[in-house]
Amino acid sequence: MTDHLVIDAGSDSSTTPAEPGADSAVTAVTKPRSEPLQRSGTPAPPRRWVRAVAFVAVLFTAWHVFASFLWIAPPSPLREVVPGKALSSYMLPFFGQSWSVFAPEPINGDYHFNVRAVIVEGGERVETGWVSATDVELSMIRYNLTPPRAGIQSSELASDFKKAWDALGDQQRAILAERYVGNADQLRADLEGSITEGEGASVTADQVDAYLQQEQRSVAYATQVARAIWGPSVEEVQVRVSRQNIIPFGQRHNPEAKRPEPKISLDGWREPRVNPGQNEDNFARVFREQYERMRQQ
Repeated sequence: MTDHLVIDAGSDSSTTPAEPGADSAVTAVTKPRSEPLQRSGTPAPPRRWVRAVAFVAVLFTAWHVFASFLWIAPPSPLREVVPGKALSSYMLPFFGQSWSVFAPEPINGDYHFNVRAVIVEGGERVETGWVSATDVELSMIRYNLTPPRAGIQSSELASDFKKAWDALGDQQRAILAERYVGNADQLRADLEGSITEGEGASVTADQVDAYLQQEQRSVAYATQVARAIWGPSVEEVQVRVSRQNIIPFGQRHNPEAKRPEPKISLDGWREPRVNPGQNEDNFARVFREQYERMRQQ
């Protein structure tokens, strides 16, 4: 039997020869394509949603770089281009950075936030020893590739507290060393009464107010630390902040060089304080676990 080749006249495609020895005719018909082929080497245009996502990503990247520049750079009127508290709300707490990590004035000292308390134990009031909240927090981030933000809270708090404390005079610091439990309003009155009016005044009402704001934050944090360690029987808390400079740069190669003695800011006894929004249970769970882990090392 002779092989046959049948061609569809309506097709533009080429034909294929029949295999030898076939018993029947082989028909090679190629159907016309419904869509034109894209020319070789020309990619299809991206979909609309891809272009929209890319556009949003570019805008966000530009905003983040600009916001980081404003935040890291020394304070200037340029920050006013971002209205209200939008800049600080965006940068804190996740993207916060400080210009002090760069020259000409890099960080050259360590801050420590220490807490002790008066607790009720066996029906008697007992004064505890000092606990460094900073050491507990730093143990969370040491040798940790994904350090939590909670590892630097007390250091930042100690820095702000000491700056406000250093701005006051000896007369105000003597007042702060007194015990004010149950009479927080009296502390403000005593501090404001110690201010000398006139051009020669070394301490202003704004400086006193700035310190009291930092003390309220510090006492609230100290309350959380004390209750996390000693439980709900805490009746009074006391805050001690210290700053110790590193070995001066010029003595870095001197094997006998020692760090300067720490400078201490000591507050008096205060009643426990809880600020709105604090979650004492969550704080106590995390801090207590880390405190016990650090003691066992």
